Amino acid sequence: MRMTPLTDRFGVEIHGVDLSTLEHTGYTHIRALFEEHSALLFRGQDLSDTAHIRLANFFGPIEDRLADERDKDEAFTVPQVSNVREDGSTTDEMDLHTLHLKANMLWHADSTFLPVPALTNILTARVVTMTGGATELASTRAGWADMPQHLKAKVQDTGFWHRYAHSRARISPDLAALPMFHKWPDRLWRAVWRNPVNGGEALYIASHAYAVEGMDAETGAALIDELTAFVTQRQYVYSHQWQVGDVLIWDQRAVLHRGTAWNHKEPRVLSSICVSATPDDGVDAMRLIV
Repeated sequence: MRMTPLTDRFGVEIHGVDLSTLEHTGYTHIRALFEEHSALLFRGQDLSDTAHIRLANFFGPIEDRLADERDKDEAFTVPQVSNVREDGSTTDEMDLHTLHLKANMLWHADSTFLPVPALTNILTARVVTMTGGATELASTRAGWADMPQHLKAKVQDTGFWHRYAHSRARISPDLAALPMFHKWPDRLWRAVWRNPVNGGEALYIASHAYAVEGMDAETGAALIDELTAFVTQRQYVYSHQWQVGDVLIWDQRAVLHRGTAWNHKEPRVLSSICVSATPDDGVDAMRLIV
C-alpha cells in the first residue's frame, strides 16, 4: 500500500489495493488506517454490488433501513444516492426525491436518528456529473481538538437529540411530513464520541440534531449551529470530485459529510452502504440515559 494525504489534518488516498479481492489481512491494515485517518479514498475500483456488500461486512453489520418493509425472501439490495428514475429520466428540481437529495447537502453524519448509528459509509461512484456533485467531508475530530475550551465545556458532559424529520424540515415541510422520516423515535447521543482504539475525541453532531439536553430550545439550537459552523471551517474540510470507480470510506463517528449542488438534469448515481456501529466501536458509551 502507498498513501497520499487528502488534507494536512485528516484523510488518505490509498494506492495499490483492489477492494474487490480484499482478504481479512488486508482489511486489518485498512481498518487501522480508518481509525487513524478517519477517511480513506481508493480510485479506479471495479466494485460490483456483491463485492460492495462483502467489503462492508468486514467493517460490521450492514444497516438496512428497509428491513421492516421487505418480504422475508427478498434480499438486501445496495442503496443508491441517485436522481435517476427507473425509466432513465432525472427527477425534477422540486420533486420530493430531489428535495431529499438537497437535504443531504446539509452537514450530517448518517443514521444518528436510528437505534444504532452508523460506523461508516462506503460510497462508490457509478455515474458522475460534468460539474458539481462533490462530496465534502469535515473532520469533527480535528475541529474538536482546536475548539476553544469555553465552547467545549458547553457540551462536554451532555448530548444532542436527533430526529430524521428535523433535517428534512429545513428543506421542505412537505418533505418532512413523509412517513419515512417518522419511523424511529428521537435519539439522544453524547456530544463527544471517544474512539476506543486510539482515544481520539470527536464532536458527534449532525443536521438531524435539534436540541441540546438540558438547554432551552432556542439556546440549544443556536449552539448546535455554532458548533457545526466551527468544525466545518475550510481547514477541516476535504472536497471530493468524483470519478467513476472511486470508493470513499469515512468514519461517521468523527466526520461530517454533505453533497454539493449539481445540474439535476445531469444523472448522478452513487452506491452507498452504511455499516452500523457496535460496542467495539464505542456505541454503548454514547448512550446518554436521562
